[in-house]
Amino acid sequence: MTVTVKDVDHVATLAHLKFSDEDREQLVDQLNAILAYMAKLNTLDTKGAGPTSHVLHLKNVFREDEVGASLTQEEALRNAPASDRGHFTVPKVI
Repeated sequence: MTVTVKDVDHVATLAHLKFSDEDREQLVDQLNAILAYMAKLNTLDTKGAGPTSHVLHLKNVFREDEVGASLTQEEALRNAPASDRGHFTVPKVI
């Protein structure tokens, strides 16, 4: 399968994009190079390769969650520039 200028024009119309003639030719070349690389990858034997989510064997390095002491509502609001009925008061953002 190869990509033509007609294919690029069709996709550009669907995506509401406009390309110059030079950009169209460049896209055709780039997309055909991508398809050629994918065809090359399809020739590889991957029967012994298992599924991976990451190329490196990583493990979670974060600490375990532990319940600890927390602030009371009054302590949390103590340094707030403004509060109302036990809640932080902030300017309205639109």
